Amino acid sequence: MTFAFILGIKDSLAKFGAWLVTFGAFGLFAISLLDSAFVPLPSGPDLIMIILSARDPAWMPVYALAATVGSTIGCTILFRVARSAGGRALAHLSDARRASIEGLLGRYDMFAVMVPAVLPPPFPFKPFVLSAGVFKLKTSRFVTGIFIGRAVRFLIEGWLAIEFGEDASKIIAQHGLKVLIAVGVLFILAIAVKFYRLRSRRASSPTNQEIRPPN
Repeated sequence: MTFAFILGIKDSLAKFGAWLVTFGAFGLFAISLLDSAFVPLPSGPDLIMIILSARDPAWMPVYALAATVGSTIGCTILFRVARSAGGRALAHLSDARRASIEGLLGRYDMFAVMVPAVLPPPFPFKPFVLSAGVFKLKTSRFVTGIFIGRAVRFLIEGWLAIEFGEDASKIIAQHGLKVLIAVGVLFILAIAVKFYRLRSRRASSPTNQEIRPPN
């Protein structure tokens, strides 16, 4: 009876997801938001991103933007819920896992959520979102990290869809983790280097140095 009930829920969610897909970019936005806010649909945003981009390559950037914004909003909702719930939001995590994520957030700040945001399923991303809320990462930095990470992920998926069609989902399933990790790490390293140089330039600018009076 319980098993049949679960199957019924999955079937209903699958039909709901299929209905949302008919709305194109708006449907992808809704699917991405729901999936990130802890209401996962059987046909998640990654598969829909690939299908829509393969069918209409010219709209790929729009689809990527819709998926990115939807996912960012969904993750932010989950982040705010975890911030309010406190430690209870991480009750399902082991002490070791919790300490590990806390250490990453303390050391790498928004990059600790940006990198996982790039990685596709089955990488466990939601523990990072919940932990960021519990350990009170700044909301602005959380949103920035999620938005950049998700944008990289969906743009890569869109590019693969244009190049390989709907078979891109199989490529991601077989090799996508390596591809997304490599591209995502390179992209994020480039951002980190640029950010570091900007900070160094500001620190060494005349306005930050002691101004001596003329002789």
